[in-house]
Amino acid sequence: MSDLVMTTHHSERILRLLSYNVQVGIRTQRPRHYVTGSWKHVLPCARRMENLDAIARRLAHFDIVGLQEVDAGSLRSNFINMAEYLAERAGFPFWYHQVNRNLGRLAKHSNALLSHYRPDVVEDLRLPGLIPGRQALLAGFHGGSEALAVIVVHLALSRRARLQQLDYIANVVNRYPHAIVMGDMNTYCGSPEMRRLFRRTRLMEPIENLCTFPSWRPMHSIDHILVTETLRVRRAETLEQPISDHLPIMTEVELPETVRLTRLASPEVPDFDQFMHRVKA
Repeated sequence: MSDLVMTTHHSERILRLLSYNVQVGIRTQRPRHYVTGSWKHVLPCARRMENLDAIARRLAHFDIVGLQEVDAGSLRSNFINMAEYLAERAGFPFWYHQVNRNLGRLAKHSNALLSHYRPDVVEDLRLPGLIPGRQALLAGFHGGSEALAVIVVHLALSRRARLQQLDYIANVVNRYPHAIVMGDMNTYCGSPEMRRLFRRTRLMEPIENLCTFPSWRPMHSIDHILVTETLRVRRAETLEQPISDHLPIMTEVELPETVRLTRLASPEVPDFDQFMHRVKA
């Protein structure tokens, strides 16, 4: 586990990836907080924006970020789109959110992608499952002679549903010569459904299990960044971040010459008042 801050310039062929289940900006550090802080899943809380600012400072050191459990703007988030807020506060020029379950004013459960590179295509992929609503977010980058897919997921809790969902994702991965799948997969890499995914695709099983849950005593490896064998992994680790019940996970990969990404200009980072003024304008 690391609290590393990275600031040095790097080659366009080196891609720094981060996946993070942010638990809608709720600080969870003990099992009892699931009970004492349960109201924060419905109502706004004073420290949520402070927590989101701390998360944004962490995200700012990466090129592409996949987020799970963000809110797209409801009562509990003070009607702020968390994906937009985190993108602007972390200096990302591109962001996209995907609402999985829309409970109106109460909650808008979402995945999100933040990127310093503009995708050529973004798709919402409806995942199969017993309970409708889960989706995966696909971003396709077609700048070089070969395309790269980045897929952000938050899989179901039941194994049966995960098997169906990973079969669907395998078909999408196999459409691309290069692919990255990241997110909260709610299972470890040695599970039957994950082994089936590795058999059906060129995604590589990670060399080591990185435990991300629960954040205060990580024992379970359920958050993953998986890449195809065409991408060389230079580094992978969890990061120290005392917010959410998950730890963020990072991976640094080297892209082949056939994949070309053009970095967008970084926008000016607004403070909270500037952000709110722009949103309300």
